[in-house]
Amino acid sequence: MNVLVIAAHPDDEVLGCGGTIIKHSQQGDVVRVLILAEGATSRDWTRNRETRQTDLSALAKAAHQASEILEVDSVKLLQFPDNRMDTCDLLDIVKVIEAHIQEYLPERIYTHHLGDLNIDHRRISEAVITAARPIPEHPTKSILFFEVPSSTEWQVATASLNFNPNWFVDISNTLNVKLNALQAYQTEIRSYPHPRSLEAVEYLARWRGATVGLQAAEAFVLARYRE
Repeated sequence: MNVLVIAAHPDDEVLGCGGTIIKHSQQGDVVRVLILAEGATSRDWTRNRETRQTDLSALAKAAHQASEILEVDSVKLLQFPDNRMDTCDLLDIVKVIEAHIQEYLPERIYTHHLGDLNIDHRRISEAVITAARPIPEHPTKSILFFEVPSSTEWQVATASLNFNPNWFVDISNTLNVKLNALQAYQTEIRSYPHPRSLEAVEYLARWRGATVGLQAAEAFVLARYRE
């Protein structure tokens, strides 16, 4: 299977589906990761890539280290503005994703949930659904939305699009690899009880697993499936 993970920021790919990624890799599937936003300039009032070059370089290095741990076939980092993707024309994002779909021909896509708090996550989710619309001969057979700790669960419960998983992947044997990959992102990890701490990420995996009778799992919302 050709698998494409489309994420907003460096570390989202590990947080959202790191255990599933390594499982695909171990099964012999071809896994590629596409990260669209640069992940650092939103920490300033105005976007200035030059003043954040050290941070951007560190994130890029961490993304490649994490991809090696997860045995990813390729990882590509683009430079859309961090936490400002709502300032980009949706069509521009769609065109970039379409180009990578045409290049990689993924049968399965993993990406963000449309109901996330983070604007980049929502923008990318919308763009993926558009880019992977089910026209004849389109290669993508399934699209799965993942959750990202410190984004998905921070959206208010009254929102119209809540994350209600209906697809679970057993990561009992790959959870430790996911946590190892996450540690590549030292600048993004927080101390417990922050949801983006190593402990919280493990607890979430344990809880998702317990809800379906497994030691650990990653949960997804199935957006589309075609036999």
